[in-house]
Amino acid sequence: MSENLNDSLGRDVPKYFFRASSADFKKIASSPIAYWLSESAFSAFEGNSFLRAIATTRVGMATGDNERFVRYWHEVATLRIGFDLNRGEASRSAKKWFPYANGGEARKWYSNYLHVVDWENDGAVLQTDLHESGRVRAHNFNLDKIFRPGLTWSLINSNYNAIRILPAGFLFSSGAPSLFSDDPAELPVICGYYNSAVTSYLLSAINPTINNNSGDADKLPYQFNADQKAAASKCVAAVVNHARDDWNSYEISWDFNNLALLHTDHRRPTLKGSYQSLRIRWREVTLDMQRLEEENNRIFIDAYGLQDELTPEVPLSEITLTCNPHYRYGGDKSEEELEAMLLADTMRELVSYAVGCMLGRYSLDKPGMILANQGETLADYLEQHRLAQVPQPRFPADDDNVIPVLDGDWFADDITLRFRQFLRVAFGDGHYEDNLAYIEQALNLKGKRNYSLRDYFLGEFYTDHVKRYKKRPIYWLFSSPKGSFNALIYMHRYRPDTVSVVLKYLRDFREKLGTEKSRLAALSIKPDTSQGDKTRALKEVDRLAKVLAELEDYERDVLYPLATEQKPIDLDDGVKVNYLKFGPALKKIIGLDAKEED
Repeated sequence: MSENLNDSLGRDVPKYFFRASSADFKKIASSPIAYWLSESAFSAFEGNSFLRAIATTRVGMATGDNERFVRYWHEVATLRIGFDLNRGEASRSAKKWFPYANGGEARKWYSNYLHVVDWENDGAVLQTDLHESGRVRAHNFNLDKIFRPGLTWSLINSNYNAIRILPAGFLFSSGAPSLFSDDPAELPVICGYYNSAVTSYLLSAINPTINNNSGDADKLPYQFNADQKAAASKCVAAVVNHARDDWNSYEISWDFNNLALLHTDHRRPTLKGSYQSLRIRWREVTLDMQRLEEENNRIFIDAYGLQDELTPEVPLSEITLTCNPHYRYGGDKSEEELEAMLLADTMRELVSYAVGCMLGRYSLDKPGMILANQGETLADYLEQHRLAQVPQPRFPADDDNVIPVLDGDWFADDITLRFRQFLRVAFGDGHYEDNLAYIEQALNLKGKRNYSLRDYFLGEFYTDHVKRYKKRPIYWLFSSPKGSFNALIYMHRYRPDTVSVVLKYLRDFREKLGTEKSRLAALSIKPDTSQGDKTRALKEVDRLAKVLAELEDYERDVLYPLATEQKPIDLDDGVKVNYLKFGPALKKIIGLDAKEED
């Protein structure tokens, strides 16, 4: 090698190579080749205090058959869920489904409480039933840790560290490693530490893969004084409150009480004004959350002297609040695009809540869920209101649990008509037309001509509902092959005669269409009808003939046979089993019949 080339390589060494002592690697558990760590980081591992000294991390259980033993909480009857575990063993054993941390998307602080697991009689079946492999179906129970408060995170996470509060009363899965401490005061400190830039930096040395294994947290240094712990605890309490309020502001939470848009704090003369007030609040919360997370970073950066390696800044895209469009939608979208998407989703949530009020799941006069158990009726709905001293609900639930979703005002309880009634009751008559136009404009992201609320109900509502409820919808859409007839029901109010009620709507609709077809046929042959009107009438007669043929086939081949069966359902079986029982009578959900991974 020439002398000049040698000199050139020597000058470039600092650019392309790190210098590190092998002795430094031994300071870190398992001695990984973490050559990029600074001297301060290596020093952190030199101490004698590690997280494992004050906390225990555990891998959760694998049921071996999630389709049998795991549900989304909204699928089953709320009376069957053991949300409250403070009422003694007898009450606990009377429940079937218990809250289940099961991983999920990378959200920090408080979120992803979506699943329940069958732990009836203290998990008798799970602890004795044999898997096809010959071993006990569920393993790694960690029975000494279940139902205890702790922290949890998602096993697979390629974005950033995201640990969350694990409230008391939960079991946890293999996809949600969890951490527990005998000293509850340490949990908020650990939560702040784990979600900090410091832990991301240190974990990159311990485990550079996307799997956040439970054993990795054990290896983290944990050396903080009383003042640092107090500051972290105070900071974490504030961010957890923000995260909890955000999570519970949406239907997907079992602690959802009311739509934020309807809260008196944001009530303005118009819907637009109400949204703008709410949007200001969301922006304030997001920025305060960002400030708190950056303060949390400073606490731990200063504790380990990593100011030269790390900065406390947290991008808005990592502020994991649903009300934060930078996190919710991400990507390289402009502010204008983000705002349009957030407005559209907020209007979709308003529509969804209104449909919930139509079907009795929610009420404008009483917070929280109203009807959410097997086969509940309008009488149950009215009784709950009576007990809440509301003798006459302002917007009562539908009496027969069937809401037509059609192309016109064919029935008084048509979904579009009922939503318009809801809008008048919830926001008043004074600005009704402006409010309706505001919703339609917000929903029309693609800029379609003459787009209306009815277009949304016919074309997008059910897709949005299926997505919101993770392909386990609680409202089911009876739909003819080409969608000429649609009717929505609420599965928790389903009874064996519900299909017969849907069939009656179908027959009434066919009769109304037949009458309209006859009227148009007569119009087309009247001498005083203009040629243009005759042409339009004949075209509509032809269309209605095709629709009537479609509905006749749907009734004869699908709906009538199903109605005669009087099929029962059991909410414990979950949406997947129950929905598929109705075959082509219901709107097909892509992927619903696929086998899930355990």
